[in-house]
Amino acid sequence: MTKLVKKSDIKDLNFDQLIAWLEEHGIQPYRAKQIFKWVHKGKADSFDSMTNIKKDFRHLLSTHFIIHRPLTKKVETSTDGSRKYLFELSDGKHVESVWIPEKTRSTLCISSQIGCAHGCAFCLTGAAGFIRNLTIGEIISQVIEVERDQQNKKRLTNIVLMGMGEPLANYNNVINAINMLTNTEYGLGYSGRKITLSTAGIVPKLNQLSKDTDASLAVSLNATDNHTRNELMPINRTYPIEKLLEACRIEYILIKGINDSDANAKRLSELLKPIKAKVNIIPFNEYPGSDFKRPDESRINQFRDILVKNNYTVITRYSKGQDISAACGQLSVKI
Repeated sequence: MTKLVKKSDIKDLNFDQLIAWLEEHGIQPYRAKQIFKWVHKGKADSFDSMTNIKKDFRHLLSTHFIIHRPLTKKVETSTDGSRKYLFELSDGKHVESVWIPEKTRSTLCISSQIGCAHGCAFCLTGAAGFIRNLTIGEIISQVIEVERDQQNKKRLTNIVLMGMGEPLANYNNVINAINMLTNTEYGLGYSGRKITLSTAGIVPKLNQLSKDTDASLAVSLNATDNHTRNELMPINRTYPIEKLLEACRIEYILIKGINDSDANAKRLSELLKPIKAKVNIIPFNEYPGSDFKRPDESRINQFRDILVKNNYTVITRYSKGQDISAACGQLSVKI
């Protein structure tokens, strides 16, 4: 009776792991670049398509690995042109990504986990709890599949890890995926400056991040005092505001009556003085059942103006795709 061997996705290996596997099988390490170039740059579906690799070697690869493609279950298009993708993974679980077209760039928001364990009060993703981490291949595949979609007229220029999950809670897979996304020899060739990782603030991982990748960092702050941030983001009880203020860019989700007052803006100005931070203001994106509301436009502008008067670089980020629940904090996997 033939024993069935479960094959793994070759995209789940990092470069060193692939080299180690090749050496175990008596194959020269240079083949690793050749294989990954086909898989990532060439978007190969099968090992048989790797025409510059000998047939017996292709057969060996196919007996141990697959090149998995997630199934695109659904694509929703917003009135603003944003597209939300629902992908089905090999175990039947689902994850979402959002493509956001803009005048001068095209951004893809990708996920790093299925669900989230951090339970931020304003975020729909965490309401369903944490299911599992995404693999290296599952993170990269979101980019590859959206690149394949010919309906997206603009080439991807930016990638943000701001979808489902906390990237730093899946640290190793996320770092390996970013390294493959930015590798110009055999990866997807994106500039590290065009990749942004958004985090709720797992401080020990923040300290390591700059050593492992040149991707940009955005810390989701969302409050100017620990009491309010404890209520909005339970992670603050472990890593309070004081431990987060070495971040180079701050995200602040503006919630009506909670953290949007003039006093909050002034405290934020004082809080950030030592680090010369850039501030992204993100007006809260409402969803059915939420206890939180979006501030009025005049309140958003007043909050921003106070920061600007205090010499901060401030950008108000208006999330696209709200009509299809594709905006920041709205991803929840609706099948």
